[in-house]
Amino acid sequence: MNEKILCVDDEPNILEAYQRTLRKRFHIDVACGGEEALKAIAERGPYAVIVADMRMPGMNGVELLAQVKQIAPLTVRMMLTGNADQQTAIQAVNQGHIFRFLSKPCSPEDFASALEAGLEQHRLLTAERQLLTQTLSGAIKVLVDVLAMLKPQAFGRASEVRRIVHQICEQLPVENAWAVEIAAALSQIGCITVPEKILAKVYRGESLSAEEWEIYQQHPKVGHELIRNIPRLEEAAEIIGYQEKLYNGKGFPQDFRAGDQIPLGARILKVALDWTALLAAGLQPEMAFVHLRQRQGWYDPKVVEALKRALEISEEYAVRELRVNQLADGMILAEHVRSIHGTLLCPKGQEITPAVRHRLRNYMVNVGIQGPIRVFVRFRDVLDGETSQPETEPVSS
Repeated sequence: MNEKILCVDDEPNILEAYQRTLRKRFHIDVACGGEEALKAIAERGPYAVIVADMRMPGMNGVELLAQVKQIAPLTVRMMLTGNADQQTAIQAVNQGHIFRFLSKPCSPEDFASALEAGLEQHRLLTAERQLLTQTLSGAIKVLVDVLAMLKPQAFGRASEVRRIVHQICEQLPVENAWAVEIAAALSQIGCITVPEKILAKVYRGESLSAEEWEIYQQHPKVGHELIRNIPRLEEAAEIIGYQEKLYNGKGFPQDFRAGDQIPLGARILKVALDWTALLAAGLQPEMAFVHLRQRQGWYDPKVVEALKRALEISEEYAVRELRVNQLADGMILAEHVRSIHGTLLCPKGQEITPAVRHRLRNYMVNVGIQGPIRVFVRFRDVLDGETSQPETEPVSS
């Protein structure tokens, strides 16, 4: 008798009768009222079946079973009452999602028969959940293993993204966070159709040609198509399909969705993807966060703030626009520096050193440089007056 039953009533003599009559056939616990029942579930659960009386002071049977549905969805719920009016039955079914509705007085034989049926229903639900969980876990593992074998770089990125997504989800009220994490683990599955050369450029933070970008931006659609027909992964598939959608509605897929109409999981995934890409390009966390802040309209502000809390990022930098002769050692380039002919001279993220300053001065004198140059400067340096120029553009916190 490993399967436990909880009987809830406000009359102790009725509870004693349940235990005395049925103790040889069932493992029965009792609770005198709704609050005591919730405490029993927390401390002695889970229960296969819960039978609750309708009329109890404080918390009636419908209210109790409605809470049980939320905290123990696999528990089979039954209602026992001496007032079997139509409205009571409707409430019990709609709010408590009960399995059986029993009327008082209920003979021991009928009560025992109902409990047997409840236990059998619980076995079916548990077996179905176990089978579905094992099948789902197996399917996900196969897909992840395929990605690891065919595209190890994509697999590595997905693993890092999943870690960031998990940390963000811990900071936000996310319903079905498991689906978001699965979407993160499978976010790069569509990359199995992308050539290695293009993936390598993406993961190094290099620019893509128009043709390469056209190929790469199809991977969320491919991933969505691969995942959407797996039972219980429909939500994860939708998240994967919208992983490159911007909060302002731009990006892929090109549809009407914008802002909170975009699935929250996709908004979380977008931040995590771009965050890991910035780090892979060589930016320190504080500077990578400044980049996220600069991209107006790209991200859900709530998700960006959740990332900040999760990683305990301090915003220490301002973005400044300077001339070459104003550059100082230790500054970090916020954007690529190019000659007036478009030649890349220094990539974003590079630290300013004497050699870099010397090279840029030579180009400025002999060829010409597209300006002004945008750099990250520590706030304390701005406050100390080391780079006090009117072009200061603080980054909002």
